Amino acid sequence: MELAKEVDIVIPTIRKLDFLEKWRPFFQPYHLIIIQDGDPQKTIEVPEGFVYELFNRNDINKLLGTKAFCISFKDSACRCFGYLVSKKKYIFTIDEDCFVAKDPSGKDINVVEQHMKNLTTPSTPYFFNTLYDPYRDGCDFVRGYPFSLREGVNTAISHGLWLNFPDYDAPTQLVKPSERNTRYVDAVMTIPKGSLFPMSGMNLAFNRELIGPAMYFGLMGEGHPISRYDDMWAGWCSKVICDQMGYGVKTGLPYVWHSNASSAFVNLKKEINGIFWQEEIVPFFQSVKLPRDATTVEQCYLELAKQVKDKLSLIDPYFNKLADAM
Repeated sequence: MELAKEVDIVIPTIRKLDFLEKWRPFFQPYHLIIIQDGDPQKTIEVPEGFVYELFNRNDINKLLGTKAFCISFKDSACRCFGYLVSKKKYIFTIDEDCFVAKDPSGKDINVVEQHMKNLTTPSTPYFFNTLYDPYRDGCDFVRGYPFSLREGVNTAISHGLWLNFPDYDAPTQLVKPSERNTRYVDAVMTIPKGSLFPMSGMNLAFNRELIGPAMYFGLMGEGHPISRYDDMWAGWCSKVICDQMGYGVKTGLPYVWHSNASSAFVNLKKEINGIFWQEEIVPFFQSVKLPRDATTVEQCYLELAKQVKDKLSLIDPYFNKLADAM
């Protein structure tokens, strides 16, 4: 597979993209979709030599018209507009404060290559393999693993991790201000069917043809009572739908170097409703039932939107708007 023809890299930004210089050896072969958040009059500088399209709020309004409200403003959730305009099979998305990490041997990690290995090999959501990903070189299924399940299923999502600053919420940041992740765990694993997970959007790849309609990052930021839960929302929705459709989700490698954490106090203001609401949102997703005749991702997502409106709107009227946007 010639990866450059199959992958778009989506980057949300509010500033000039100097960080791309660090990624040049790995990103230059690919087409970039840059989503400019904030003031559309501001000029975003992109280093020379990259092939890219840049969309700002004016473009979003022009292309979506009355439906432009679905794309969040002043929040990294705007990145999902890039998923909408992409025509490629795979999407890799990254935050601008993430840089090239090194493996324990000192070698630079090619994140796109590793994500594509994860996405183009099967997942094992129905039975856990204690040696993690059995499809990696030098690994296999352990004794006692049913032969009937060894073909695995198609992988829809590859969730990468971070060295240096972990992706913590504000309360954890406040009590552990100096904590850094220095542990490189050389493992990829399938998240079991029926288990939810906190999906971070800062180092993430997915098969757009398999799960694209479920990767909507919600209504966040300006005009809404919640932020920093955009990727979590997409993760809960997409995992429930992957379980329904028989697709797999992997987490682990590849790592990026997360260079800095945003202000814990600012994050607390953004997250405070989400911190309370998630105690009811997560049980909703854990118990949600999708009808058997929902046999496409689109059908599953529309049904999920209906149930969000029926049940989560009891928490706050915001969920009516979110369901409409879905």
